[in-house]
This record gives sequence, structure tokens and C-alpha cells, in this order.
Amino acid sequence: MLKKGFTLLELIIVIGIIAILGTVSVLVLNPAQLFAQARDTTRLSDLDTLKSAISLYLSSVASPSLAGGAGFTCGTNWGSSYASTVTKKFLGASGTIAHAGLFTIDGTGWAPVNLSAITGGSPIGILPRDPTNTDTYNYQYSCNSTNLTFELDAKMESTRYANGGSDDKESTDGGDVTAEYETGTALNL
Repeated sequence: MLKKGFTLLELIIVIGIIAILGTVSVLVLNPAQLFAQARDTTRLSDLDTLKSAISLYLSSVASPSLAGGAGFTCGTNWGSSYASTVTKKFLGASGTIAHAGLFTIDGTGWAPVNLSAITGGSPIGILPRDPTNTDTYNYQYSCNSTNLTFELDAKMESTRYANGGSDDKESTDGGDVTAEYETGTALNL
């Protein structure tokens, strides 16, 4: 009678090969960097969408204002998507707004532009939130009310998109800060 099957030695060899391949895959693919790249791609997309929405606002509203929020003044302070759970302060200003209103498009959110004033409605329902939205990684807004120009900023997290990376978005965007991705109509605010 002939028994078919694997010997213990053959099974140990196969398990060892699978373990080596798994370890090599994790080291080569680096899942932490892949997740960071995905968050950076979201950041790039969010800021591009918001830039388009603000540009549409500027071209379609009769008397546009880039500083609609309470306590916000163009050229003096800048808005940030990062907030504590209680209040959000415009940096450099004493005014605060409730955290619940931080992402509203009515001119009181972190980017204080009244996108709801666009004829036909706003192209976005809420202001975007950074994927991690921490003190280090958040979206920032600044403006110049005289020239009606604005800037949106985000810090890239992955080694691919960060300053000096293989697909560097921070130092090649034309802005004045090489450690942040800058987009908008004036990249020196």
C-alpha cells in the first residue's frame, strides 16, 4: 500500500519559503509608505478641488470676499482645518468658531469663502478635511483681499511626494515654502 502526501521536511521547507517571501514583500512594498502616499494623493486632490471651487466663486460672484469668516482678515491670519474638539482659532486672531462649523462652505469654515453664494450652488458640500488632520498634517488657507488671491497649503507625508522625494510636490509647486505643497492663485502669501 502506497501512501501519498507530504513529508514533514517538505512542509517545513514550503512554510519557510512562504515566510521568506512574505517578509521580503513587506520590506519591499512598505505598507506604511503606501498608506502615506494614498493620504498625500487625497491631499493633492482635495486642494485641487477646493482651488477650483474658490476660483469658480471668484469668477461668478459679483462682489467676492475671501475673508468671510468671523475674526478672519486676509493678510493678517490664516485658517487651518485642524482644530481641537471644542473651538477652532484662526491663527493670529482672537476670534473663534465652533468646531461643528469648521467645514462649512458658508464663509465661516476654515477657508472663510462663502461658496454657497455661487450661482447654481456650491460645487462642494463641505470644506475638505486632511486625512490625518493633526497639528502637523492639516490644510491651511491664506488670502489677499486687495488682489483677490488665495493660497492653499498642505504638508506631504510620504517620502515620494515630500521635498526631495521621487515625485516631489512640495519644492516643485512654484511656492515660496519648500516644505509644503502650495496651490492657489498666489503662492507667496
